Amino acid sequence: MALTTYVEAIRQGIWEEMESDERVFILGEDVGIYGGAFKVTKGMLEHFGRERVIDTPISESAIVGAAIGASYVGMRPIVEMQFIDFISCAFDQLTNFAAKSRYRWGAGVPIVVRGPCGGGVHGGPFHSQNVESFFMNTPGLKIVAPSTAYDAKGLIKAAIRDEDPVLYFEHKYLYRRIKEELPEENYIVPIGKAVIRREGRDLSIITYSAVTHTALEASEALAKENIEIEVLDLRTILPLDEEAILQTARKTNKVIILHEATLTGGSGGEIAARIAEKAFEYLDGPIVRIAPPDTPVPYSPPLEEFFLPQVEDVIEAARKLAAY
Repeated sequence: MALTTYVEAIRQGIWEEMESDERVFILGEDVGIYGGAFKVTKGMLEHFGRERVIDTPISESAIVGAAIGASYVGMRPIVEMQFIDFISCAFDQLTNFAAKSRYRWGAGVPIVVRGPCGGGVHGGPFHSQNVESFFMNTPGLKIVAPSTAYDAKGLIKAAIRDEDPVLYFEHKYLYRRIKEELPEENYIVPIGKAVIRREGRDLSIITYSAVTHTALEASEALAKENIEIEVLDLRTILPLDEEAILQTARKTNKVIILHEATLTGGSGGEIAARIAEKAFEYLDGPIVRIAPPDTPVPYSPPLEEFFLPQVEDVIEAARKLAAY
């Protein structure tokens, strides 16, 4: 069986949902003729036509607003952000309209807003952000961030079928680096469920998206030192799988939280607070956060490498915590 890349898995998931449900359509900048900035929508215009693959003006607020309106009349729009950084232009539409719609008058907004996030490709401060923390404080939204090709396909399909707005953050560093065999049968990955990527006994690393692979690589190296690390991939950031978070904390008694968004106000603080509130008596050491410093993402390759959490950063922190 051929290996499928992370980016192709997303494309397949969207394609399959568009084939099976005529209400699903995609809109965004350059999604049609050009096939998307990263070719996620390649071939869709030719196959599905201009009414279902819509090139838009450069106005993220208008794109999301149009998607919300379409969802009110029974459609299921997929919005592509050319880079997820530009989602800030649609912040009002997402937080004050899409997220609050069901609460205000019972109307779901079944839209997906997806786009490439993250660093590691020297995109600079305007094309490399991880924006999940901007939206974690907004009830009514769901946020997913897959780390594997299997999850990328399964979660995009689940997001499209969801009756409420889902923000789908796909890490561009993984697009063509991560490959795996995918099942031929139709499947989804449920939103809100974390997964153990590696079993361990000495400490847990709770993470998601691209740095899941950083955690796994560090864990393999530390196993040679007889430090066995459990890696929990959240997959969904909102709602958090609190049960899985507390279960791994209670099992290993020591926790590292690893994410690529900057430290202050990041998702790690929320996860740490829940562990401190509900599993404190199980802890044998401080909850440790590994995240970039509070600066914009540098463009310079050496500075970006320093900024992003590296395998050696995880190894060093894990050694200290294991010995605590």
